[in-house]
Amino acid sequence: MNKNIRKINIIGTSGSGKSTFGRQLAAKLDIPYVEMDALYWKPNWQEPSDEEFFANLEKALQQDSWILDGNYNRTAPIKFAYVQSVIWIDYSFVRTLYQAVKRAIVRSISQQEIWANTGNKESFRKTFFSKDSIILWTLKTFKNNRVRYQALLNDPNYSHIHFVRLKSPTQAKAFLESLD
Repeated sequence: MNKNIRKINIIGTSGSGKSTFGRQLAAKLDIPYVEMDALYWKPNWQEPSDEEFFANLEKALQQDSWILDGNYNRTAPIKFAYVQSVIWIDYSFVRTLYQAVKRAIVRSISQQEIWANTGNKESFRKTFFSKDSIILWTLKTFKNNRVRYQALLNDPNYSHIHFVRLKSPTQAKAFLESLD
């Protein structure tokens, strides 16, 4: 990847490792890391209006450089107007599901606040016994996300964007090491 690329969106199914990779990439390139979930979620798991969310996103993308972690497909017109590169974390279904379950368990046990000043925490009930389960979300969206992201790579409307598809943790590690 060209080191002059300074506006990057990390995409992938929930649990794929977007945040971990995004933080590592931001540290490696010494540029700000922006987590879309942190822009989205309000205290007590309240959701903003699209107008509020889009305004928060627009403001975050006014910086000279950033690593943007997140999908939110309805934000494509906003983020793709700025982005120079999209990195798709496309690990196998089994790997992604394993990571989603592991993360949910760790978060449920630790009870750490997920996004600053929200009070939002994972719980076993929400994770395993709720229609809002992140694990259920991963199961429901994995296949459709693959189809959607593959189409994105081939969409002539986005030919100005440099796409990178990482299919394994080994490829992700090699990609990061190539930036030295």
